[in-house]
Amino acid sequence: MNFTVIRSLHILIVFFAALFSLSVSAQTNFVSKVWVADNGDGTYQNPILHADYSDPDAIRVGDDFYMTASSFNSAPGLPILHSKDLVNWRLINYVFAKQPPFDVFEKTQHGGGVWAPSIRFHNGEYYIFYPDPDFGIYMTKTKNPAGEWSEPLLIKSGKGWIDPCPLWDEDGSAYLVSAFAGSRAGIKTVLVVSKMSADATKLLGEPIIVFDGHDRHTTVEGPKFYKRNGYYYIFAPAGGVATGWQLILRSRSIFGPYEEKIALAQGNTKINGPHQGAWISTQTGEDWFVHFQDRAAYGRIVHLQPMTWKNDFPVIGADKDGDGTGEPVARYKKPNVGGKTFPIETPPDSDEFSSAQLGLQWQWHANPHSTWAFPFPARGVLRMNSVQTAENYKNLWDLPNLLLQKFPAEKFTATAKVNFNPRFDGEKFGLVVMGMDYAYVGLTNKNGKIYAAHAAAQNADKGTPETESPVIELKHELKGEQKSVELFLRVAVSENAMCQFSFSTDGRNFQNFGAPFKAREGKWIGAKIGFFFTRPGKFNDAGTVDIDWFRFEK
Repeated sequence: MNFTVIRSLHILIVFFAALFSLSVSAQTNFVSKVWVADNGDGTYQNPILHADYSDPDAIRVGDDFYMTASSFNSAPGLPILHSKDLVNWRLINYVFAKQPPFDVFEKTQHGGGVWAPSIRFHNGEYYIFYPDPDFGIYMTKTKNPAGEWSEPLLIKSGKGWIDPCPLWDEDGSAYLVSAFAGSRAGIKTVLVVSKMSADATKLLGEPIIVFDGHDRHTTVEGPKFYKRNGYYYIFAPAGGVATGWQLILRSRSIFGPYEEKIALAQGNTKINGPHQGAWISTQTGEDWFVHFQDRAAYGRIVHLQPMTWKNDFPVIGADKDGDGTGEPVARYKKPNVGGKTFPIETPPDSDEFSSAQLGLQWQWHANPHSTWAFPFPARGVLRMNSVQTAENYKNLWDLPNLLLQKFPAEKFTATAKVNFNPRFDGEKFGLVVMGMDYAYVGLTNKNGKIYAAHAAAQNADKGTPETESPVIELKHELKGEQKSVELFLRVAVSENAMCQFSFSTDGRNFQNFGAPFKAREGKWIGAKIGFFFTRPGKFNDAGTVDIDWFRFEK
């Protein structure tokens, strides 16, 4: 074989390898059908994430941006998102598969678990500090955010310690700013700074109060620590989750006294309570601020604001009257990340269940058991097994085996194709919109027959039993002694989180089932959507549901 032929073959191999690489890249770039922030014309619209990534914090390392957020009682927990331009984000990982203490989070701990975390890069490693309001402050780290993180280390035990953020100073000293949850600590609206070991494994000495917000900035919390031009800065939200503003504190000394200024408030916009997030600088020197907006059933959705400096204080958003306090923008030019543009991308929502691993959009309501669900890639389905309910079962509120994901937009239609194979009387499977109120459409096995079922529960968090609609009998097939029904389950979500459930036997003609239902948030989280599968008794086997796909559309 001569040199020319060999060279031609080499070029062909490189060419097809490049095509394959592009194909794989295209497959992993998920674009939602219901919400995209990138307008495709060099601008973006807020929110950049129309999903409940509460209390976001973000950093830039080189050309890469990373974000984390609160995950509360859900598992896996502590999401890691990645972006190249601050607008298009990919969900790439979680810090842990199960939340410690493992025995505690075997049960659903509403409102507990991971509260507002912070993420930092220091000496070649990525650190996340997160609080559990019932146990204290944890630290975890890694050299690869998409890889394995260290086992969370409790560096400060104590109830009510929340919202930690570190700062490593130029002289090698390390510090941690944090706040307090009144529900656990008995105090709130103060920020403290503690000395910390340089390796971030423990706090040193006693904390020092650096700010008391009781007089003008009630419910100050969520502090983020920075240093710029010789000033120490604490970015801290105040005024309440749904009604507050972004406060900036500044001092030449790390322990204060701190000057104060409001850098971002609602102003004349519809963006309520704009606060709590991260200051990020791009490679080109632009400054940006990522924050959340509380939208009740939709959760705390994520916005991106331009940020400038005026007299060594930040101004966030659009300062139309020039008073140094900005207000949120709805649409803006995308960040300059070195003149580059990147593909449109969103965190996943729809799922074809063709992978050997559960999609990252899914979280359980507590630490999961591996027997609750299995990917079944040979059949292209997710296999769910019925799980026995507890003796004191009242409703779905405390059920740990809820497989859920966040609402991905204000308006959407979500449809699942399922195959129901019950084995025992009383088994029930459903597509649920879950919160302190909830409703679902699904299937149940009763007295040898299979029915379409619908139910709703108001104030489920208070133990209120479900109100069931009359069931509708369905024809079933027999595979040996196994009953089987294929059904399409759907919920259409409109403005103000109004939900209409329906079902279909052919995937084309849908029958509304149950009265319209208004979704409601959970404990510190937005409403979620997903699946459950229960049985009332203990048996040595379980009925199964094969979920073929779950798709979101406008």
